[in-house]
Amino acid sequence: MTITQHPTDETLALFAAGLLDDGRSMVVAAHVGMCAECRRWEGRLRTLGGILLADAEPSKLSERALHNALAMLVTDDGITRLSTANPELPSRSHPSLQTYKHGSWRWMGPGVRWRSISAPDDAAARVFLLKAAPGTRMPHHTHTGTELTLVLSGAFSHVGGRYGPGDLDEADGSIEHQPIVEMGEDCICLVAMQGNLQLLGLVGRVLQPFVRL
Repeated sequence: MTITQHPTDETLALFAAGLLDDGRSMVVAAHVGMCAECRRWEGRLRTLGGILLADAEPSKLSERALHNALAMLVTDDGITRLSTANPELPSRSHPSLQTYKHGSWRWMGPGVRWRSISAPDDAAARVFLLKAAPGTRMPHHTHTGTELTLVLSGAFSHVGGRYGPGDLDEADGSIEHQPIVEMGEDCICLVAMQGNLQLLGLVGRVLQPFVRL
C-alpha cells in the first residue's frame, strides 16, 4: 500500500496537540495508524510540544486537580477505563472503529450508501462510512465547512488527484470537486464533516433539498 495523500501540516499539528474535534481526530488517527510517514511526523510534533511545555512557566493547580483527573479515568462502578486501542495505531490515537456505535447502512443515491458512526465524547461530531459502487460519479460539489475523507478500500479520483487505501482527502469551501470511483471494487471511506455539502450546477440545485449529510 502506497500512501501519497496526507493531512495538511496544520491539521496534523492540531491532531498531535489534541486540539481537533472528535470527528476529525478519529479520521486523522485512522490515517496515522496506516501511514508510517505521518506517524513519524506526529511523534516529532509531540516531542516538540513536550519541549515547549517543559520550558513554559509553571501554573498553580487547584487543590482538587489530582482528584478530578483521577475521576475522569474511573467509571461509576469504580472500574478504571482502559482503551481497547487498535495495536496498529499510536497509543494516543482513538480506539478502532469497532469500539464505536455504528448505524445501519442507508441508501443515499444510486450505488451509494452511508452508515453513521457515533463519537461517544462528542455528540455533535458528524462521522460516517461512505460506500460507493465502482464507476459511481459523485455530484459536483463544494462544502460549507471542512471534510476529511480517508479511503479504507477501493479508490476514487477528482481534480485533486487519485486517492487509494490510506490516502486522506481534505476539503473545504475553497474546493470544488466531483469524485469518481474507480472500477474494480466498492470504495469505502471514513468521513468527518463540519458544515454541509453544497451541490453545484442545475442538477445539484434540484437535488440539494434531498441531501441530508
